[in-house]
Amino acid sequence: MLWYEWLFWIIWSVAILMVIAYAFIIPFGAVYIPTIKDQRQKALDLLNLKPGQSLVDLGSGDGTMLVLAAKSGLTAIGYELNPFLFIISWFRTRRFGRQIKVRFGNFWKANLSEADGVYVFLITHHMKRLDRFLSSQKHKKPLKIVSNSFTIPGRRYAKKSGPMLLYIYKPVDKQG
Repeated sequence: MLWYEWLFWIIWSVAILMVIAYAFIIPFGAVYIPTIKDQRQKALDLLNLKPGQSLVDLGSGDGTMLVLAAKSGLTAIGYELNPFLFIISWFRTRRFGRQIKVRFGNFWKANLSEADGVYVFLITHHMKRLDRFLSSQKHKKPLKIVSNSFTIPGRRYAKKSGPMLLYIYKPVDKQG
Protein backbone atom coordinates (compact mmCIF):
# COMPACT_ATOMS: atom_id res chain seq x y z
CA MET A 1 0.00 0.00 0.00
CA LEU A 2 1.13 3.51 -0.77
CA TRP A 3 1.56 6.15 1.95
CA TYR A 4 -1.61 8.04 0.97
CA GLU A 5 -3.66 4.84 1.18
CA TRP A 6 -2.37 4.34 4.71
CA LEU A 7 -3.20 7.95 5.50
CA PHE A 8 -6.74 7.47 4.17
CA TRP A 9 -7.32 4.45 6.42
CA ILE A 10 -5.85 6.20 9.46
CA ILE A 11 -8.07 9.26 8.97
CA TRP A 12 -11.12 7.06 8.31
CA SER A 13 -10.42 5.01 11.48
CA VAL A 14 -9.99 8.11 13.65
CA ALA A 15 -13.24 9.55 12.26
CA ILE A 16 -15.12 6.35 13.10
CA LEU A 17 -13.63 6.29 16.61
CA MET A 18 -14.67 9.91 17.14
CA VAL A 19 -18.25 9.20 16.07
CA ILE A 20 -18.36 6.21 18.43
CA ALA A 21 -16.88 8.26 21.30
CA TYR A 22 -19.39 11.06 20.82
CA ALA A 23 -22.33 8.65 20.52
CA PHE A 24 -21.21 6.75 23.64
CA ILE A 25 -21.69 9.91 25.73
CA ILE A 26 -25.41 10.42 25.03
CA PRO A 27 -26.76 7.98 27.67
CA PHE A 28 -24.61 9.66 30.35
CA GLY A 29 -24.98 13.34 29.53
CA ALA A 30 -25.07 15.50 26.45
CA VAL A 31 -23.12 15.77 23.24
CA TYR A 32 -20.41 18.39 23.19
CA ILE A 33 -21.69 21.87 22.47
CA PRO A 34 -19.33 24.58 23.70
CA THR A 35 -20.75 27.33 25.86
CA ILE A 36 -20.66 30.71 24.12
CA LYS A 37 -17.90 33.00 25.43
CA ASP A 38 -20.21 35.66 26.93
CA GLN A 39 -22.31 32.98 28.61
CA ARG A 40 -19.28 31.41 30.31
CA GLN A 41 -18.62 34.68 32.11
CA LYS A 42 -22.32 35.00 33.00
CA ALA A 43 -22.18 31.55 34.58
CA LEU A 44 -19.18 32.53 36.72
CA ASP A 45 -20.79 35.84 37.65
CA LEU A 46 -23.95 34.04 38.82
CA LEU A 47 -21.92 31.61 40.92
CA ASN A 48 -20.17 34.59 42.55
CA LEU A 49 -17.29 32.44 43.80
CA LYS A 50 -14.28 34.02 45.48
CA PRO A 51 -10.63 33.27 44.67
CA GLY A 52 -9.61 30.01 46.30
CA GLN A 53 -13.09 28.51 46.08
CA SER A 54 -13.78 25.55 43.83
CA LEU A 55 -15.78 25.05 40.66
CA VAL A 56 -16.72 21.63 39.31
CA ASP A 57 -17.62 21.40 35.63
CA LEU A 58 -19.77 18.34 34.96
CA GLY A 59 -18.93 17.43 31.38
CA SER A 60 -16.02 19.82 30.94
CA GLY A 61 -15.60 19.32 27.19
CA ASP A 62 -12.51 21.10 25.89
CA GLY A 63 -11.71 22.70 29.27
CA THR A 64 -12.65 26.27 28.35
CA MET A 65 -14.75 26.84 31.50
CA LEU A 66 -11.97 25.35 33.64
CA VAL A 67 -9.43 27.79 32.20
CA LEU A 68 -11.76 30.76 32.78
CA ALA A 69 -12.33 29.63 36.37
CA ALA A 70 -8.59 29.31 36.98
CA LYS A 71 -7.97 32.78 35.54
CA SER A 72 -10.54 34.04 38.06
CA GLY A 73 -8.51 32.54 40.91
CA LEU A 74 -10.69 29.47 41.43
CA THR A 75 -9.61 25.89 41.67
CA ALA A 76 -11.43 23.83 39.08
CA ILE A 77 -12.22 20.19 38.51
CA GLY A 78 -13.65 18.96 35.24
CA TYR A 79 -15.19 15.59 34.50
CA GLU A 80 -15.18 14.40 30.90
CA LEU A 81 -16.16 11.02 29.49
CA ASN A 82 -15.27 11.62 25.85
CA PRO A 83 -11.63 10.51 25.46
CA PHE A 84 -10.89 13.00 22.67
CA LEU A 85 -12.23 15.95 24.64
CA PHE A 86 -10.51 14.73 27.79
CA ILE A 87 -7.15 14.76 26.01
CA ILE A 88 -7.76 18.24 24.58
CA SER A 89 -8.85 19.51 27.99
CA TRP A 90 -5.94 17.89 29.77
CA PHE A 91 -3.39 19.47 27.42
CA ARG A 92 -5.15 22.81 27.46
CA THR A 93 -5.15 23.06 31.26
CA ARG A 94 -1.61 21.78 32.00
CA ARG A 95 -0.21 25.29 32.40
CA PHE A 96 -2.39 25.83 35.49
CA GLY A 97 -0.78 22.95 37.40
CA ARG A 98 -2.70 21.86 40.47
CA GLN A 99 -5.24 24.65 40.12
CA ILE A 100 -7.11 22.55 37.53
CA LYS A 101 -7.78 18.83 37.60
CA VAL A 102 -9.33 17.10 34.62
CA ARG A 103 -10.76 13.70 35.40
CA PHE A 104 -11.59 11.14 32.75
CA GLY A 105 -14.81 9.55 33.87
CA ASN A 106 -18.49 9.64 34.52
CA PHE A 107 -19.47 12.72 36.54
CA TRP A 108 -22.51 10.87 37.95
CA LYS A 109 -20.00 9.21 40.31
CA ALA A 110 -18.33 12.46 41.40
CA ASN A 111 -18.16 13.57 45.01
CA LEU A 112 -19.28 17.19 45.22
CA SER A 113 -19.26 17.47 49.00
CA GLU A 114 -16.38 19.99 48.98
CA ALA A 115 -17.44 21.95 45.87
CA ASP A 116 -18.48 25.58 46.16
CA GLY A 117 -20.03 25.80 42.70
CA VAL A 118 -21.02 23.52 39.85
CA TYR A 119 -21.47 24.30 36.18
CA VAL A 120 -23.47 21.98 33.95
CA PHE A 121 -24.76 22.03 30.37
CA LEU A 122 -26.97 18.97 30.10
CA ILE A 123 -30.15 18.23 28.19
CA THR A 124 -33.75 18.07 29.39
CA HIS A 125 -34.05 14.34 29.96
CA HIS A 126 -31.07 14.30 32.36
CA MET A 127 -32.17 17.23 34.54
CA LYS A 128 -34.38 15.21 36.92
CA ARG A 129 -31.50 12.79 37.42
CA LEU A 130 -29.19 15.76 38.05
CA ASP A 131 -31.53 16.97 40.81
CA ARG A 132 -31.45 13.54 42.50
CA PHE A 133 -27.67 13.42 42.13
CA LEU A 134 -27.16 16.90 43.63
CA SER A 135 -29.64 16.21 46.43
CA SER A 136 -27.76 13.03 47.36
CA GLN A 137 -24.44 14.85 47.81
CA LYS A 138 -23.31 15.33 51.42
CA HIS A 139 -22.35 18.98 51.15
CA LYS A 140 -21.85 20.93 54.38
CA LYS A 141 -22.36 24.38 52.86
CA PRO A 142 -24.79 25.74 50.28
CA LEU A 143 -23.96 24.38 46.84
CA LYS A 144 -24.44 26.78 43.94
CA ILE A 145 -25.35 25.24 40.59
CA VAL A 146 -25.48 27.02 37.26
CA SER A 147 -27.31 25.19 34.51
CA ASN A 148 -26.91 26.39 30.96
CA SER A 149 -30.35 26.66 29.30
CA PHE A 150 -32.10 23.75 31.00
CA THR A 151 -34.26 23.97 34.12
CA ILE A 152 -34.21 21.50 36.97
CA PRO A 153 -37.75 20.12 37.28
CA GLY A 154 -39.46 20.89 40.58
CA ARG A 155 -36.85 23.52 41.56
CA ARG A 156 -37.00 27.28 41.38
CA TYR A 157 -33.90 29.03 40.21
CA ALA A 158 -32.57 31.75 42.49
CA LYS A 159 -31.36 33.99 39.67
CA LYS A 160 -31.15 34.07 35.89
CA SER A 161 -28.75 35.74 33.47
CA GLY A 162 -29.54 35.05 29.83
CA PRO A 163 -29.78 31.27 29.50
CA MET A 164 -27.86 30.70 32.75
CA LEU A 165 -29.93 29.55 35.72
CA LEU A 166 -28.59 29.63 39.28
CA TYR A 167 -29.86 27.05 41.75
CA ILE A 168 -28.81 26.77 45.38
CA TYR A 169 -28.89 23.43 47.17
CA LYS A 170 -29.05 23.77 50.94
CA PRO A 171 -26.49 21.88 53.03
CA VAL A 172 -27.30 18.50 54.47
CA ASP A 173 -27.64 18.85 58.24
CA LYS A 174 -25.29 16.75 60.33
CA GLN A 175 -28.08 14.80 62.00
CA GLY A 176 -29.87 13.65 58.90
